[in-house]
Amino acid sequence: MQKIFIDTDIILDLLAERQPFYENAAALFTLIDRGKILAYTSPVVFANLHYILSKQLSKKYAIVNLKKLRTLIKIVPVDDKIIDLALESDFTDYEDAIQYNAAISAEISTLITRNIKDCKNPVITVCSPEEYLRMWSSQNKNWVHQR
Repeated sequence: MQKIFIDTDIILDLLAERQPFYENAAALFTLIDRGKILAYTSPVVFANLHYILSKQLSKKYAIVNLKKLRTLIKIVPVDDKIIDLALESDFTDYEDAIQYNAAISAEISTLITRNIKDCKNPVITVCSPEEYLRMWSSQNKNWVHQR
């Protein structure tokens, strides 16, 4: 089963129902919920989501939804090595550098983000939810998406 790393922006698209990105994020999480793919993220993403959702919606909403998210997604470690690699990278966004290096360290083949331009010369697949869903569907032609 394929493992994917999901960045903050995609999860926020889902939990905050941000348009026009919500539909693709929801379709991606449908695959995760149905056990078709394994999803991972970092502790940095959970911290970011808690902060943003608490400010935009409410702290209660943030906690309830992050608890639900934890049933669907695994957390990869961020250690000294990841921080050092991110500091040495040529990423313009430091958080993106942490996520990218955490995914590689956890041997995850695909990073799902909308900040694709920040990943110059990636050694793993970096794509948007829309691109990933298109690739996944072409490889799994018999799967029928139902909500």
